[in-house]
Amino acid sequence: MQSKSARTSRARTPRGRLHPAQVVTAGFAVAILIGTGLLMLPIASPGPGGVSFLVAVFTATSAICVTGLVTVDTATAWSTFGQVVILLLIQIGGFGIMTFASVIGLAVVRKMSLRSRITTASEAGSLGLEDVRGLILGVVRISLIVELIVAVLLSLRFLIGYGEPLGRAVWLGVFHSVSSFNNAGFGLFSDSLISYATDPFICLPVAAAIIIGGLGFPVIMQLRKHLRAPLQWTMNTRIVLVGTIALLVLGTVYITAVEWSNPATLGPLDWPSKLLVGFFQAVQTRTAGFNSIDVGSMDSASLLGMDVMMLIGGGPAGTAGGIKITTFAVLFFIMLTEIRGEVAVNVFGKRLSRAVHRQAITIVLLAVAVITVSTVALMLLTDFSLDQLLFEVISAFGTVGMSTGITASMPVAGQVILMLLMFIGRLGPIAFASALALRERRTTYELPKERPIIG
Repeated sequence: MQSKSARTSRARTPRGRLHPAQVVTAGFAVAILIGTGLLMLPIASPGPGGVSFLVAVFTATSAICVTGLVTVDTATAWSTFGQVVILLLIQIGGFGIMTFASVIGLAVVRKMSLRSRITTASEAGSLGLEDVRGLILGVVRISLIVELIVAVLLSLRFLIGYGEPLGRAVWLGVFHSVSSFNNAGFGLFSDSLISYATDPFICLPVAAAIIIGGLGFPVIMQLRKHLRAPLQWTMNTRIVLVGTIALLVLGTVYITAVEWSNPATLGPLDWPSKLLVGFFQAVQTRTAGFNSIDVGSMDSASLLGMDVMMLIGGGPAGTAGGIKITTFAVLFFIMLTEIRGEVAVNVFGKRLSRAVHRQAITIVLLAVAVITVSTVALMLLTDFSLDQLLFEVISAFGTVGMSTGITASMPVAGQVILMLLMFIGRLGPIAFASALALRERRTTYELPKERPIIG
């Protein structure tokens, strides 16, 4: 005889109906296919005949997964139409496919079905269904406001500071604003932002958009409501803010110190410019992907440090990737609790749920497994060094988009691996966390406990 919980579980998930995580995954896959088709059109590229399927699908995957890795130069390989398609894919990918679909649904029918709310909550990492509509509207409002402000600042700088024609200046401002807020890293300059490395009027607005986008929409909306009332901040908001500040400070100090005398990067610059470039590169490790120095010329120690920061990433339910600051913080506090000999894991005056322990450990172990397998596979397929391949793999998985310059030289199999990494990196943590939360089952018995020897 079935238990009540089993009957309830079956009633909630009818046979033949996809799990919300599966719906999200399918949505991103369909968006990539549509983007690929548009980028393969002859009008999408300046040359005759259009681009190959591999170039189109790689670019579409990178754009919809807000990564920024490319096999062709975005500035020269695509026409204005192609660049507009890439920009739209970035914006849709930053919103999230289900969030974007919900925006369209709200605009047309002005209501959401229960299943749409469940799916959108799964994608956005929302804790409940009652706040989904507000979350969606907040995501749209915040995105457009930040992108508009940064676009105006960049457009004015390109227009006044560099003498770009008005139309060109506005297009550069809009494209880089959307790309930076969505942590995508796509740029319309062949050298990314190296030509503007010492210009704070370009680098700082871009960095600000990246930081704001990387906080995550729940944090941004809570700060907007309770900026002057920190006692009302949730544990998630406090962890993200403290972690963000710590990573930015440590990243800036680390990169600047290691690269200070490197003649190929910071060596020729004066000290204010070194600090600006060091800070800008530390911001990019939050999964943005722009670069104001040649990443391929950076010291191996810098690359390793950036690997760690790229893996951690930004805040959850935002445009950043990685395992997320909250996941890393949970593991850190678990370790700290064990070292202190305490029982409960307490974070900022609150006790951490044991279910969160399991989710964080699962996500990290899966991430390490995916990165390890992918790196070994690329080592077997290519002749690039471990430093380069590990950096490329973590950059793809963390949806960062920075590269040492080896992406275009990858064999077909290598590029397929990178596409899978971008796809998993954009969806994996969300899909895994939602699947773990929705797959919880109640049992009427417990097995006897036994402890293996640890350490």
